Amino acid sequence: MAAVVEVEQLRKSYGQVERLHGISFEVQAGEILGFLGVNGAGKTTTIEILEGYRPRDGGRVSVLGTDPAKATREWRNRIGLVLQECELDPVYTVRETLTMFARYFERPTDVAATIGAVGLHEKGDERIGRLSGGQKRRLDVALGLVGDPEVLFLDEPTTGLDPVARREMWSMIEGLRSAGKTIFLTTHYMDEAEHLADRIIILRAGLIAAQGTAEELNATLGYHTEITFESSPGFDVARLRGVLGSDVQLEGSVVRLKTNRVQDDLTVLLEWAKVERVELGKLQAIRPSLDDVFVKLAEETPASVQGSPRE
Repeated sequence: MAAVVEVEQLRKSYGQVERLHGISFEVQAGEILGFLGVNGAGKTTTIEILEGYRPRDGGRVSVLGTDPAKATREWRNRIGLVLQECELDPVYTVRETLTMFARYFERPTDVAATIGAVGLHEKGDERIGRLSGGQKRRLDVALGLVGDPEVLFLDEPTTGLDPVARREMWSMIEGLRSAGKTIFLTTHYMDEAEHLADRIIILRAGLIAAQGTAEELNATLGYHTEITFESSPGFDVARLRGVLGSDVQLEGSVVRLKTNRVQDDLTVLLEWAKVERVELGKLQAIRPSLDDVFVKLAEETPASVQGSPRE
């Protein structure tokens, strides 16, 4: 796949404060890139530079082969924006609003087809002020799609949505990927990034703290699964360490074992419990999640962040 977004040593300062410290990454055609980070990490600054709305202080940026700082109307027709918050006139209907926005583009999509693509086919003549939160968010996405963009910037698309509406939005975003759209996704929901993104970049203090697939990032914790169970009174953890090793830990009544050999260790544990007649209460095997990776990176000092120019 060809890279449609290329960023090399991107820097941005506000006064004496440098917000982006020379970050570099690419987004491949047809993929969903999850761009994550705590508030103040530099996500919004990066996105606005990629969209051509904020100047940079250093580095090279290319989106669809064009420097966003030199954006033309033709280039803007090739990208779509879905902002985190979008205030639309509540008096206009869904169809009227999309029709108006479609006039801004040289080759807009069919309005009726776009309304259907975001699941609002029954709400085309509904006034915006009467839409639910999830329906309004779908309309925001429709506005980003009406110009038939090659690259779509999605900023927190499911913020404020209920669980059902979030899942519906996920399905819609997956459909956009199947249609060949390249999506730059920012979100605060780790499960959302883990479910949707082909690759993930975690930004911290203006530096790329980690990047890769969700599975690759989970592997950075040094283990793949944690086996836990509740022990009975008088449980002797030393006897279990004799068969599973020193990685077995007892925290109150909870026994924990971090392992990369979950099937083998579970087999040993179950056989040992049967012989020793030990009850394994609430036994479970838990894979690490992107939340665990995110928390770990948030706890690190800036100097330990991968790729720091100060190292």
